[in-house]
Amino acid sequence: MKRVILTILITIAGLVLLLQYKTPAPPALALPPPVASTTAGAGTTPPAAAPPATTSGPAPAQPRTLIGDTIDTEQGPVQVQVTMTGAAITDVTMLQYPNGGGRDQEINSVALPQLVAQALAVQSAAVDMVSGATYTSEGFIQSLQSALDQA
Repeated sequence: MKRVILTILITIAGLVLLLQYKTPAPPALALPPPVASTTAGAGTTPPAAAPPATTSGPAPAQPRTLIGDTIDTEQGPVQVQVTMTGAAITDVTMLQYPNGGGRDQEINSVALPQLVAQALAVQSAAVDMVSGATYTSEGFIQSLQSALDQA
């Protein structure tokens, strides 16, 4: 009987200590705030002026900006902007992403940089989903693909 009481007291003491443990605060979100956009799937920026006819050889490719469709997910809208030079993706910027609360910010502070890095590495929308950010990953992939379809 004494062993049972001792076991219960030790278990309660352990639970009290466990519940009092404070975890560190999540890192601050290092992403820019979302930009409100009223046009979904907007076109490209106007092309730069053509080089003079006296230039020899092909002209260097001019960067162009493509805006993907706004994808409505269960967590909120996701929209990307892609900068391309020639056929290469040179930058991916998040225009909209779920940021309704602390949990959204915590998830997206980890997931969005991973998604952007993958898109730049594979040069397509064939990126891996980020665990724990399923809806954001799906919206990112769809919006990125819609922007690349414009190219």
